[in-house]
Order: sequence, then C-alpha cells, then structure tokens
Amino acid sequence: MSAPLTPPPPPHERFPHGGWQPPSAGQVAAASADGSTGPGHTGSTGFAGHGGHTGYGWYGQDGPGMRTELREAAVTAVAVALGGVLLGVLWWWLAPRVPLTGDVVGDNWVVYLKDTEGEQAIGVDGTFTLLALGLGAVSALAVFLVRRRGGVPLVVALGVGGLLGSLLAWRLGVWLGPAQDVVAHAKDVGKGVTFDAPLKLNAKGALLAWPLAGLVVHLGLTALFGPRDPDPFPPVDPYVPQRPDGGAPGA
Repeated sequence: MSAPLTPPPPPHERFPHGGWQPPSAGQVAAASADGSTGPGHTGSTGFAGHGGHTGYGWYGQDGPGMRTELREAAVTAVAVALGGVLLGVLWWWLAPRVPLTGDVVGDNWVVYLKDTEGEQAIGVDGTFTLLALGLGAVSALAVFLVRRRGGVPLVVALGVGGLLGSLLAWRLGVWLGPAQDVVAHAKDVGKGVTFDAPLKLNAKGALLAWPLAGLVVHLGLTALFGPRDPDPFPPVDPYVPQRPDGGAPGA
C-alpha cells in the first residue's frame, strides 16, 4: 500500500503554533550554492554587525567627529558675530534721534531734552531689538541651509555668535553716532541750538534678542525640515523565515 502523495508544506508556511517551518537541508544547500540568503547566512542582506555588507545601514549614519563639529561651530560663531557690523550700521542709520539743547546757567553749561514728552529714546531701543530679531532669524536660516544636521556645538555657536554680534553692533553704533560729550557738543553748536543726543542702548536686555531669535528659528527649522532619526526597529522581511520570538533563524 503506497503512502499518500501529499506534498510537504512550503518552507514559508506558518504552522498553527505561530512559528515558521525551517527549510530542509536540501533547500539550505541549494540556497548556499546560488548565493541566496538562508538561516544564519550573513551575506549582502544580513543585519549590521553580522559580517558581510550592512544590510540596512542604520549604524552608518553617524555625524562627523567631534573635532569636525567643534571646528564648524567655531567658524559659525565668528561668521555670525561679524554680522554685528551690519546690525550696528543699520541701528545707527535707522534709529530715531533724541533732540537736545544747551543753555548757560551762571557760568555753567547745562543740556536739556528739547522734547520732554518725546519717545525717541524708547524708539532707539525698539529699533535695535527689531533689527536684532530679524538678523537672528536670517542667521539661523543661513546656518540651517549650510548644515542641516545641526548638533549641540552648532546650536551653542549660533547663540554665542548672536550675543557677540549684538555687543559688536551696540559698540559700533555708539561709535558711529553723535559725540558722547554732550556739554562740549552744546558749546560747539551754541546756546539754544538743537543737536542730536549720542546713541545709547538703555534696555540692555535687547542684546539677547539676536541669540534668542536665532535659537528659536533654528530649532523650528530643524524640527520641520531637518533629517529624521532612523527607525531603530527595521521592518521585517516577509520572505525571511522568522523565529517565534521575532528574531531571524540562526541569529
């Protein structure tokens, strides 16, 4: 009496208990002969760290070394800080003028505000703050376009460069503005003649506008358009036999 000619189940047919039937020895030998992947095989589609080629390559996407990041961060900080020259010139050019006038009381010269209710002094601080916010956003965009990967050293360099640029702009604007000795200036122009007060930044907190704007804009750009971290759990190949615990056979 002959045995029923029932073909064996295919190697990828799932048994009721949830596991895969391991392929037969003949199938393993045939797969090894033609270079295909079998259980325990570490060929071109193996996982990283099992020998051969790195199949998915998630472990090869690390950024540059720390020395390279620090060098790029230093260059970024210097470049952003030099932008303070532009901020200083724009502040000196666009800031409102505070009118003063001189008078002689006895033998002494005194200087008064010509418009005691004017808001020009507040406008000077506001102009610096608005310009610093704009340059902070522009510098963050430029840094993001040059190096999208980001990194802690780059972000720190952006903040430090923005602060140094604000300090440079403040001192440059004061230097370009009217003379600091208002009494001598009043004597030069004469009694009762209106002249401009020296450029002064009363709200020192405006120096933080540039670095804060740069950090916020860079963070937003990185969150929206920056590279995403790779998936730590690679997708399972449905054509590769799996063990009941989810691992590959022979791993």
